Amino acid sequence: MNEIKVFRQVNGLTQDELAAYIGTGKAFISQVEHGRSALPEAKLSIILNNSNGWDVSMLRKPKSITSEPKGIPLIPIEAMAGVLSGNSTQVIERECEHYNIPMFKGAEFLMRISGDSMQPKYYSGDIVACKRLPIDTFFQWNKVYVIDSEQGVIVKRVRPGHDNNHIVFVSENEAYAPFELSLEKVYSIALVIGVVRAE
Repeated sequence: MNEIKVFRQVNGLTQDELAAYIGTGKAFISQVEHGRSALPEAKLSIILNNSNGWDVSMLRKPKSITSEPKGIPLIPIEAMAGVLSGNSTQVIERECEHYNIPMFKGAEFLMRISGDSMQPKYYSGDIVACKRLPIDTFFQWNKVYVIDSEQGVIVKRVRPGHDNNHIVFVSENEAYAPFELSLEKVYSIALVIGVVRAE
């Protein structure tokens, strides 16, 4: 069972109460409890550092005897959905190659671009640095995101949809038509913050 759900139930909190305490929405807590989003470290710190007498033992990570890998993990595309949602991240990261790229401060993972839909901005084989964001984040329109959705894991530019419940995904390559998707069908997201290209 999800640690956040256990914490909430052990301490007799509703999703609304926990959401209000850490400054987020009930829908986001539900996403975290269903493994579709990861609770950001800043929100977890609020709980751990101001616990109100709650039992937080299930939220504390045990100290590992082995040292953590250094650098940013390069995640294979087939594992990307789990990484975006925060599931099995530690196991996956230990099995990945890691790269130390100082200019990508804040990047949580790297992924290799596959296909030509984002050319000429990104080419197949380029590596993008990404930062996970809460599912209820405010989208920066016209920025590029990695999105885990009903369509699978995709890298697209994001624009407003026909209403507040939809977003439009746009490819850089004009051969690919933009498409709209309901936010309910978006499971997790990460912002692309940089790219590494081999010549």
